[in-house]
Amino acid sequence: MRRTNNQDSHAVLTARTSERFQSRGHLFIVADGMGAHAAGELASSMATELIAMNYFRTLIADSKDSLHVAVHEANAEIYQRGQQNPEFHNMGTTASSLVLLSTGAVVAHVGDSRVYRLRKGVLEQLTFDHSLVWEVQASGQVHPDSALGQALPKNVITRSLGPNADVQIDIEGPYEIQAGDRFLLCSDGLSGQVDDVEIATLLDCLPEDLVVEVLVDLANLRGGPDNTTVVVTTVTEGPLLDQKTAPPKPTPDESMAFWGIIGAVVATLLGVIGMVLFWFIGSNAAMVISLVAALIGGVITATSYSNMKQQSRRRKSSGGGDACGVPKPYGGNGPYRRYLSKPDQTLFDRLGQTVAELRAAAKQKNWLMDWKDIDTLQEQGAAAIESGDGKSAIHLQAKAIVETMHQLREQHNRSADETAIDQ
Repeated sequence: MRRTNNQDSHAVLTARTSERFQSRGHLFIVADGMGAHAAGELASSMATELIAMNYFRTLIADSKDSLHVAVHEANAEIYQRGQQNPEFHNMGTTASSLVLLSTGAVVAHVGDSRVYRLRKGVLEQLTFDHSLVWEVQASGQVHPDSALGQALPKNVITRSLGPNADVQIDIEGPYEIQAGDRFLLCSDGLSGQVDDVEIATLLDCLPEDLVVEVLVDLANLRGGPDNTTVVVTTVTEGPLLDQKTAPPKPTPDESMAFWGIIGAVVATLLGVIGMVLFWFIGSNAAMVISLVAALIGGVITATSYSNMKQQSRRRKSSGGGDACGVPKPYGGNGPYRRYLSKPDQTLFDRLGQTVAELRAAAKQKNWLMDWKDIDTLQEQGAAAIESGDGKSAIHLQAKAIVETMHQLREQHNRSADETAIDQ
């Protein structure tokens, strides 16, 4: 509602063949650019195009690794473009990518755009906001409800693609996928104006086409200070559900640690047997068994430790990166927050308050708006909430919000036409 250009970009690339799905799955991206003039718009469009292109053309078999490399290479190209042109210097963008595979959902994330999953009325945020607020709160030094916590600026991000040659990328998942799961990607134009419980409830109660429309309209009705982009996809049927999720393979460190534990257990068991034999028969066999136990356990544990040290040295010698020299990703700890869908009177009234505020503004400014259909929808919604049908009530209130935004656009167009005629 306030910006003259759209600095958000998004991509929805679904696999059109079974072969493409098996190798790369379905890809969804949302990016929110920043920078003067057209820099932010350029950065976000480059991010969505480059991540998609790099992801689909890479020869890396593992989807997590290929997505990580795709985002890393996109950052490098955005950075280079910013260095070549003074107008684009320090341009940057958030980038949140979601891949849906037969092995689960994988997320690559930089910035404060978000990826959510709704399952059976529970909304989970799968990404960590790379913002000053989240970073300070995660440090445990400032309580979110304290005066300092409330005073922290909400729009300062700590990571983005483009400003620096290297960037730390969060990789999350794979998350198990179930029938009925809904995934939502959005820029902070939505999350800054619509709270998580509202997002959870609307996503839970509405069909896809209506929920994306009402979420954007709600953000705009509440001021629309930023561009808002929303992508929603629902898991219904097909190859996502036809194959079971493959368990992740243990890393070399995990494997070595496992055998180290086995060695300790074997040594302990043989030692106990030796003690029992010595107690009952008093022979030197007990001493022999105890020595063998110590020897076996020591060999296994020492071998495990040696292999773990070799793995550690290999990682250090490569600069902490993977085979392509890409820095290791962060993340892997999601979901980070959970919210419950609450289609109740409180939320119904909160959504209605947005319509009421616009109604008051329209009356004050003498806008010509037709409230008949809006009133009907809200009355039907009130009756539904009274009868205990919360989901239908939220559905009707959402339609009232969409109709309100439609009326506002009509008023805006009439005003624009009148201004043009006056000139």
